[in-house]
Amino acid sequence: GRRYYKIGQVAKIIGVEPYVLRFWEREFAQIKTIRTKGGQRLYPAATVEILKKIKHLLYEEGLTIEGARKRLRDREKWLNVIEEIKRELKSIKEML
Repeated sequence: GRRYYKIGQVAKIIGVEPYVLRFWEREFAQIKTIRTKGGQRLYPAATVEILKKIKHLLYEEGLTIEGARKRLRDREKWLNVIEEIKRELKSIKEML
């Protein structure tokens, strides 16, 4: 099944304190979490990958929050373009 992680686990994986993750969650729309009935955050595996990317952009590349946001948006745009191309190629293939 799908894998979900608690904030403490994610903090260890990413190598930042939980408060940093909570801050990033407010700053980046890409960070999707699920709340349990008890109000505990659960992070899907895909979100953990995005958090790794955010940490890289902020810590290794030295970008600001705004710069990292822009980079993620640009990346999403490219992924959407690639998906669109794949769909077009598939429909062309079906016509052949």
